[in-house]
Amino acid sequence: MGWKAAEKLIRHWKVLRGDNVMIIRGKDKGDTGIIKRVIRSQNRVIVEGKNLVKKHIKQGQGHEGGIFTVEAPLHASNVQVVDPVTGCGCTLNIMFLKSRACKVGVRYLEDGTKVRVSRGIGASGSIIPRPEILKIRTTPRPTAGPKDTPLNVALEKTYDAKTGKGMAEL
Repeated sequence: MGWKAAEKLIRHWKVLRGDNVMIIRGKDKGDTGIIKRVIRSQNRVIVEGKNLVKKHIKQGQGHEGGIFTVEAPLHASNVQVVDPVTGCGCTLNIMFLKSRACKVGVRYLEDGTKVRVSRGIGASGSIIPRPEILKIRTTPRPTAGPKDTPLNVALEKTYDAKTGKGMAEL
C-alpha cells in the first residue's frame, strides 16, 4: 500500500466481524453474507462465500498444488449492513435493494450505553445488535509460563505500612 493510501484509512468502522452485510458493488452485487474477517490496514473486508477468485498454488513440501477457489477481500465501502427489521432473508429485487441495506449510525441509550442503529431512506431505525462472534478471542490470552512468578507468591504481602516491617535497610 502506498503512502497516500495509508493516509485515507477508515478511522471509525461501521461494519464489524460477524455482521450480516449486503454487497452493493462488484460482481456479487445484491448478495448478502457474513463478514469473516476485517483487514483494517487496507480498508477491506472478507465476506463468507462471496467474491470468489481462482488461486493457482504451486506444489511444495508438505502441501499439494493446484487451482483453489478462495474469497478475495472487498473494499469496506462496497458493503452495507443489512437492516435487522426490513432485511429479513427475502429474495432480492433491484427495487428492494434500498430497503434492505442501510447506513449505520451511533446513538446512546438513557443508561449511557453506546449502540449502533440503522439509518437512511427506508431504514427502520432499530438497534443493530453487536455480533456474538466478537466475544470469542481470535488470539488466546497468554497463560503462565515456566519463568513466571506463581500467583500465591505474587499476591503475598511483603510490606506493612503501620509497623514498617518488610522495609529495606538503607
